[in-house]
Amino acid sequence: MSDSTQSFENFKLNKQLLEAVKEAGYTKPTPIQDKAIPLALAGHDVLGIAQTGTGKTAAYVLPILFKAKYAQGQNPRVLILAPTRELCMQIEEAVISFGKYTDLRYVCLFGGLGPKSQIEKLKAGVDIIISTPGRFMDLYKKGEIFVREIKTMVMDEADKMLDMGFTPQIRAILEVIPTKRQNLLFSATFSEKVERLSTEFLEFPERVEISAQATTAETIHQIKYLVPNIKTKTNLLEHILADENVKRVIIFTKSRKNAESVYTYLSRKNLGEIRVIHANKGQNTRINSMEDFKAGNVRILVATDVAARGLDITMVSHVVNFDVPLIYEDYVHRIGRTGRAEQDGAAITFVNPAEIYHFEKIEDIIRMTVTEANIPDEVSITPTPFVEKQIYEREIDGQKRKENPDFKGGFHDKKARPKPNPNKPKEKRGNKNSKAKRNRNQMKTQGKWKKKGG
Repeated sequence: MSDSTQSFENFKLNKQLLEAVKEAGYTKPTPIQDKAIPLALAGHDVLGIAQTGTGKTAAYVLPILFKAKYAQGQNPRVLILAPTRELCMQIEEAVISFGKYTDLRYVCLFGGLGPKSQIEKLKAGVDIIISTPGRFMDLYKKGEIFVREIKTMVMDEADKMLDMGFTPQIRAILEVIPTKRQNLLFSATFSEKVERLSTEFLEFPERVEISAQATTAETIHQIKYLVPNIKTKTNLLEHILADENVKRVIIFTKSRKNAESVYTYLSRKNLGEIRVIHANKGQNTRINSMEDFKAGNVRILVATDVAARGLDITMVSHVVNFDVPLIYEDYVHRIGRTGRAEQDGAAITFVNPAEIYHFEKIEDIIRMTVTEANIPDEVSITPTPFVEKQIYEREIDGQKRKENPDFKGGFHDKKARPKPNPNKPKEKRGNKNSKAKRNRNQMKTQGKWKKKGG
């Protein structure tokens, strides 16, 4: 951060926004805000690369609210795209918080709920649309969204949108909205997909990169445990949660099935209030669970990666990766739920034998080796069941084959048969049916033999 900018007043925002910023508890801009806000206010296209938890949302919401100024007309002038409904709701909260002293109108569009109330808001007139790509195109095709007056477009968590397969919807949106507009793209990583999208989406952008790509916050203490099987994982998890210093924790799993299994197991252990969220949970259930967790009424939140991004939850003391994420960049976003706003946090990852390969790839991306901790003596290390061991071995074979196409796999290794010796006389083989014939003859003599059909 430059010495010249030590407060939001240096951005020359209006009094309404400065008062709202102050009431929200912001005292000075974060590095991404310090660099991105002046560029956005000046009308530049901005490419912002910064790790999660660095204040990217305020970096574009404040300039948008300043430039939109007040409610005007019936049709939207700003479109903000985000990959998940949770992130859309988080952005909506920022718009409400910073825009409390303005009369700007907004609508939050996402799936999982019927569109009726969203359409009613659109018809009443809006200035800002916050939406997932899919729901935006659904309502546009129905003729419920008029796009010709959109002057500013934001893509938040662009890398996640591309990972989730939203590329066709994004390209469709870019085709229907006005080409003359200001574009702001924010992402935690700058992958090849994001780079390609930025060339299509941005015009002569000002690039703001606060830290090296896919780095983790220095305030997060990371450790890993090499755990032999899933039962030992649950034993270790229970041991960690028994520590009173683990005040508020998010446990990430790779699948809905694992999330439900962990939730069911912990619910029986009397470790505090617990909730679970994943894609199969109803929207209202997910919203209520998140609100209870934010309010401090819930100690443990079990989640899939649907909750890994965009959730600005303060005072999360620990993040536990029960499973290693298979989309490696998601590791950064998962652990970014703790250590936010320059507070200390802890990230703990359980790594089974088949996940070692994936976690080594993650360590390459974050350019560091995570410290390995020994499983405490109090934790029971159970034998790995045969079926589970086979699953790990097959996965490891697949990983080795991926690195070396000539690798045939542990299950395919066969000992070479010895070549026959031509000098060795061949053994005489008896008639293989002779024994069966003897048995039949013996049964005939004893009167026990019957012909078929006899």
